[in-house]
Amino acid sequence: MRRDIGFPTIVTLAAMATLAALTADAMARQARPAPTNEATAPREAGEPIMAIVSIGSQRVTFYDADGWILRAPVSTGTTGRETPAGVFAIIEKDKDHHSTLYDDAWMPNMQRITWNGIALHGGPLPGYAASHGCVRMPYDFAEKLFDKTWIGMRVIISPNDAAPVEFSHPALFVPNAEAVAAAPARAEPLAHEAAETAKTADEAKKAAATAAREAASLTAPLRKLEWLKTRADAELAFADKTLAAAKTDQAKARAEELKQKAAAKAAEAGTQLDRAKADAKSKLDAAAAVKDAAKAAETKKAAAAKAASEAKLTLEPVSVYISRATQKLYVRRNTHKRWPDGGEVFDATIEAPVTIRNPDKPIGTHVFTAVARDGAGLGAGLRWTAVTIDNGDDAKDALDRITIPQDVLDRIAPTALPLSSIIVSDEPLSRETNYRTEFVAVLNNQPQGGFLMRRPSVNVPVASGNYWGDDGFGFFFPRNWNSQPPNTRPRACQYNQPMQQLWRW
Repeated sequence: MRRDIGFPTIVTLAAMATLAALTADAMARQARPAPTNEATAPREAGEPIMAIVSIGSQRVTFYDADGWILRAPVSTGTTGRETPAGVFAIIEKDKDHHSTLYDDAWMPNMQRITWNGIALHGGPLPGYAASHGCVRMPYDFAEKLFDKTWIGMRVIISPNDAAPVEFSHPALFVPNAEAVAAAPARAEPLAHEAAETAKTADEAKKAAATAAREAASLTAPLRKLEWLKTRADAELAFADKTLAAAKTDQAKARAEELKQKAAAKAAEAGTQLDRAKADAKSKLDAAAAVKDAAKAAETKKAAAAKAASEAKLTLEPVSVYISRATQKLYVRRNTHKRWPDGGEVFDATIEAPVTIRNPDKPIGTHVFTAVARDGAGLGAGLRWTAVTIDNGDDAKDALDRITIPQDVLDRIAPTALPLSSIIVSDEPLSRETNYRTEFVAVLNNQPQGGFLMRRPSVNVPVASGNYWGDDGFGFFFPRNWNSQPPNTRPRACQYNQPMQQLWRW
């Protein structure tokens, strides 16, 4: 049966069709990847010093000593799997990485910044946060960038837009021209002395071992002589009793003859035992002296290795972390000592209390970096920048509140070099801080979903100043960072996995 369709019905159907078309178009736009909008600074770029990822604007910017050099959009973690905000460093690079957590997903030009699997890598960019916690960059950009970055380069992840600004303050390190110039010349003879004392200590150790073996070899002969002396004495005592019991002259004569033989035998046994004891005492005294000499040589070796290590470390940029949560200052330098897994070990032998005025008041998280020398020559001062990613105080007021111990300043400031840095934060060091990382600090007032969802797989040593290795570098058992008390201020998404775990993804 035919029906006439009225005008209102036609209008309604047309509106519905238009709405459906608009919805489909909007969905298509949402599904379509956003344009990359990569940018390169219009100047010759220097070596990159840091990268700053802005979660708010979904952008990463790389900086050298003179400003930004590369920019690109990114896609960070989605809700529940957020990319953690904080201060990190590149700790591993893999040109052709595949995820062990997410169905063998391809993650090209991967640059790891946490042990539990947060990384920068090439990936799809839908125009909004969509990752499982990593920072996806355009594929071509990640490839172009891969060979420009370096292990240890700082990566700052900020909740909002942040950028380094020129900064000066009396608390920032001022190198001493004479100390900087003298550092290489001082390091070389100390390294030679350390090698010589190590050789001497090894020889003394071998001599002590030889003397100890020789002294130990005297034990069995001495016991045998003591047994022979005891037996001879017993025979003499028996001869005395026999002589006393003799009734006839003939029996007495035989008993007297036996006694004389027994007495001579006992005397000879005593002489041999005394001679052997004297010889053993001489050798034991000599072994003890050699052992004491070996201990002294080992002490001298450790002192020389420590001096050589400290002298060598003065040739490296110094990094300082000041935590309001723990009221401590931590110092780290790259030793360039290779660990079997290929990582480079960081020295962590300086840790000291620090005074922070109004310690209950937030101080924020600020990264101060010496980007270059402020002038020509080794003795020139340093040019600093500041990046603030978590406001408490502003950067100047934060440094105004801090008093660094003078003895620490005396050890690190005179030879401070470009790429040295000071991080000031309300946060304790993250347990992700590892033997081959500088410092990792995570903002606990920001979501950490992508950080918390991963699980450890294998153990890895962490830095400690408890032991000096043969070359004077501190190795590497759990102590420093796990011993820190937790931050007592309210915290969101506190991360509590043991730091000595090496995390894979």
